[in-house]
Amino acid sequence: MNDIQAVLFDYGMVLSGPPDPAAWARMRSITGLDEPELYREYWAHRHAYDRGDLSGPAYWHKAAYGAGITLDERQLANLIAADTDLWGQINLPMLDWAQRLQQAGIRTGILSNIGDAMAEGLVSRFGWLSAFDHCTWSHALNLAKPELAIYRHAAAGLNTPPEHILFIDDRELNIQAALEAGMQAIQYDDHTLFVQEMAARGLSSLLYPTPAA
Repeated sequence: MNDIQAVLFDYGMVLSGPPDPAAWARMRSITGLDEPELYREYWAHRHAYDRGDLSGPAYWHKAAYGAGITLDERQLANLIAADTDLWGQINLPMLDWAQRLQQAGIRTGILSNIGDAMAEGLVSRFGWLSAFDHCTWSHALNLAKPELAIYRHAAAGLNTPPEHILFIDDRELNIQAALEAGMQAIQYDDHTLFVQEMAARGLSSLLYPTPAA
């Protein structure tokens, strides 16, 4: 089942690199929270934000409330900007590969759990996002991985049967859901290991596709 017609990428920790420590430090400075408090509140409400149950401002106000603080409009804007920076470091080997696929005429997409303010910030920052054939941003659908409906939406957006889509994500739970949705899938952690896994599956040629004429 290696007839890959489209590659579907997660954004965070696949197309993006690890969180930027400088941006995290800015969040701590803006909020005045210590490391455990900020970590707890940042992640406590993140899925609801990514799923579109909370807007960006509502997410940050809810996090602040959980930590026993309030935010003014300037702090709120600075936190949203810092959050975008947190996930703004790019994993160049994967972006380079995505662009090689695009040059070869192979469909590419993004399926990301991402909140509205974060998606807006990244789209305004990175022009290369527009080269993907379809981007599924979770907040816009009020769905999120690992809900199967969001995988089906991504496949429809790529106009490709799920069995001919290779999905790449850093989380095992999301990989298992992709498999259940009928896609092929590889969990991404380390780029060298990813290349080795592609070879093991007979997909080495997909890493260096021939550019379209």
